[in-house]
Order: sequence, then structure tokens, then C-alpha cells
Amino acid sequence: MIRRLNSVSEFILLGFSRDSQINTILFNIFLFLYLSTLVGNGLIVTLIHLDSRLHTPMYFFLSVLSILDMSYVTTTVPQMLVHLICQKKTISYVGCVAQMYIFLVLGITEGWLFSVMAYDRYVAICYPLRYKVIMTPWLCGAMAIFCGLWGISCSLVYTVFTMRLPYCGPNEINHFFCEVPAVLKLACADTSLNDQVDFILGFILLLVPLSFILASYVRIFATILKIRSAQGRLKAFSTCASHITVVTMFCGPAMFMYMNPGANASPERDKKLALFYNIISAFLNPIIYSLRNKDVKRAFLKLTGSSKASE
Repeated sequence: MIRRLNSVSEFILLGFSRDSQINTILFNIFLFLYLSTLVGNGLIVTLIHLDSRLHTPMYFFLSVLSILDMSYVTTTVPQMLVHLICQKKTISYVGCVAQMYIFLVLGITEGWLFSVMAYDRYVAICYPLRYKVIMTPWLCGAMAIFCGLWGISCSLVYTVFTMRLPYCGPNEINHFFCEVPAVLKLACADTSLNDQVDFILGFILLLVPLSFILASYVRIFATILKIRSAQGRLKAFSTCASHITVVTMFCGPAMFMYMNPGANASPERDKKLALFYNIISAFLNPIIYSLRNKDVKRAFLKLTGSSKASE
């Protein structure tokens, strides 16, 4: 499906720095972020699985988000950690294609999952009496599968259009993993068609879900403003605040990266943006959701056997 029209059999990932001391510091920082991400998101999945009170659509989607985040960082961070402490920083052509595709599948799936989570909050706040009737387990599962199918199909288009180009050298990717904009800079051919495809796909995969999210929250805020008690308005808004924060952290940098023409891209800026929506957002997601969520705290206290769980 992807023809090899090039002489490059492997790529060199330049990463962040050639200074070994700086790389050692970065290794410790990213190792901490990676392990914390796995522990935090893994804990959320475990709590939701074990506590029957969390077997609701909102927490089902939250558990899917946590699984995606753990997979997302595992696609890029372990290899980055190895390259930070080793002299050899290569990745095979096939490995690069696989990493690019898996990263895109997970990222696109997560982007659409945010719109599904916004719809869930819309139904819960605007139609509370019909919430359980509308958000059935079947519908929740179907929406999660829909997000995954979007990720699988659109990632294939991204990857094929990128790797169909000839790569004849140099083979140094100024990034810490095989991301589409960074790889395209090495192509020995005109990439204007790719820029157009990336922009169109970016519109479909980022702006369309964001439009759904915006429409949902317009209706949500209109409903919240009709609530008479200040405490009721605050409670309704607090269930949405975490989601809004996470969406902003993930979609903002991703949109800037994938909808920006390749000629205007800056390698150093792109690496920082990728860090934000790949590693930082996955690290912060469980913190944002757990610190603002009494149900998750209660489930954790119950799991640890704390006497406060009964309060």
C-alpha cells in the first residue's frame, strides 16, 4: 500500500539536544511524567471498573480517555527516553510508519471522544430526566467505536499521503518521534498536496468536533443560567469545567500543528506543541478530573479502605 520510492531505510530522531547533561535532565523529567501518567490514568480506569457507582456513561467515556492517554504516551515516550540516554537515535522506516499511524489513530480517536463527552454532558444537564433513557450502554459503546473508526480510517489517509513520497536523504528528523509535519520536511518532492490534505483533514478532525463541543456548551450554559439557585448553577458548571480544560489543552496545540502550512512550521515550536498535547495533557488529565470530582475521590478512599470513604 505504501511504496518504497526512496533510498532511506531508517531515520535519525534528533530529539531536543545534543548535550548529554541536558538529555539526562530531560530523561528524568520525562520518565517521571510518563510513569505518573500511567499510574494516574491506570488508577482512574481501576476505580471506575471496581466502583459500581461509577458505572455511568460519563465515567465510561472517562475510562476510555484514560486508556487512550496511556496508549498515546506509550507510542512515543519509551523510545524518546531510550534516545535521550543512548548515542544511537535511529528508527527504521517501517517503525517510523507504524509509530506515525498508531499515534494518529489514538490522537484522532481522542479528539472525537471529546465531542462525545460534551454530548454526554449536554444530555445530562439539558435532559436530566431522560438521561438514562438516551445514554444507554449500547449508544455509549457505539459512539466509542465510531470515534475509533474515525481514527483508524483518517490516520490511514494521513500516513499513506505522507509515506508515499520519496525520501532520499537527509534522514534526520528534527523531532522526538515520527510526526507527520516533521517527516514531510525530508521528502524529496513537492509537499503542497500534502499540506492541502493535512489542512482539510485537520478541519474535519479538529474543527468539526470542536464545533459539536461548542454547540453543546452553548446549550448547556443556556440551561445552567436558567437554574435559580447559585449552588445548583455552580454544581452544573463544575461537571463541565474539567472537560473544557482538557479539550483546550489538547485541541489548541494540535490544531495549530496540523492546520499550519508546512512551510511556516518551526521545528522547535512543533516539538514543544507536540509535548503539550502528547505528554503534558495526558499527565494532567487524571489530576484535573480527580481533583474536581468527589465521586472519584470517594471511590479512591473506598479502595484504600479509608474511614473517610463512608463520610
